[in-house]
Amino acid sequence: MASGRSGRHVGAMADHLLRALKDAGYGKCRIEGMPSADWVLIDAGDVIVHLFRPEVRSFYNIEKIWSVDSAHRGLAAN
Repeated sequence: MASGRSGRHVGAMADHLLRALKDAGYGKCRIEGMPSADWVLIDAGDVIVHLFRPEVRSFYNIEKIWSVDSAHRGLAAN
C-alpha cells in the first residue's frame, strides 16, 4: 500500500508501476480505479498493490483488516 498526494499523483504512480511490471514480464496486470485515481488497485497475480489518496486511505482504513487485534481475527479463532 502507498499513498499519493492527489489523484494525479496516484495515477502517475500507478502508470509508473504498471510500466515497471510490464518490463519485468508481468504484462497481464489488472487495474481498477484509474479514472478517478482515488484508490487504484493493481493485481499482478501474486502481488496486489493499493494506491490511495490520503483521505480515501484514512476513510477505508484497510490496514485495520490485517491488524493483530482485529475483531474479525478473534471471531475466526473461535
